[in-house]
Amino acid sequence: MENNEEIKDNPFVEKTEEENKENEKNEDKELEEKADEIQVEDSDIEENLKKEIEDINNKYLRLAADFDNYRKRQAQERENLIKYGAEETLKKIIPVLDTFSRAKDSIEKIEDIKVVKDSYEVCIKQLNDVLDKIGLKKIEAQGKEFDPNIMEAVMQTPTKDYEANTVIAELQTGYKLYDRVLRPTMVNVATEEE
Repeated sequence: MENNEEIKDNPFVEKTEEENKENEKNEDKELEEKADEIQVEDSDIEENLKKEIEDINNKYLRLAADFDNYRKRQAQERENLIKYGAEETLKKIIPVLDTFSRAKDSIEKIEDIKVVKDSYEVCIKQLNDVLDKIGLKKIEAQGKEFDPNIMEAVMQTPTKDYEANTVIAELQTGYKLYDRVLRPTMVNVATEEE
């Protein structure tokens, strides 16, 4: 116990205890200040995060609205294309209809068959020219080798006049739109005589 009394009576020990208490108070103050700084930083970070989330959310909403508008525009364009896609083609055919009407009117009073034939040929030529310009092509098959991609063999005739697998006759004309077959040509194909 003397040691304890000596420690208490010792001026250095008292100073150290006082210093310790003061150091503890200073440390507590520093810790409180740091905690306040951290809280301020946390609230700043929280506020920044809220702003960023709000900005991202606004961007998302704008993007979603833009995409929805794009989708509606595309649907409208697709609908218009389906509805009015033949417009340019029909504009090219209208003059042919006019020619047919004029030909009909002109041949009503004519008795000469040659004039009627000439009027008919003018109309057919004009129609074929217009169809050719818009991409419709006849599939020529007469005298050519049979091609199942563009022809349909509905008859086969054994003959010595043609090589086997050669088209003897076109029974119905076929048509292509550019490179797509719309209707194959129906043909009679030569086979070897037995």
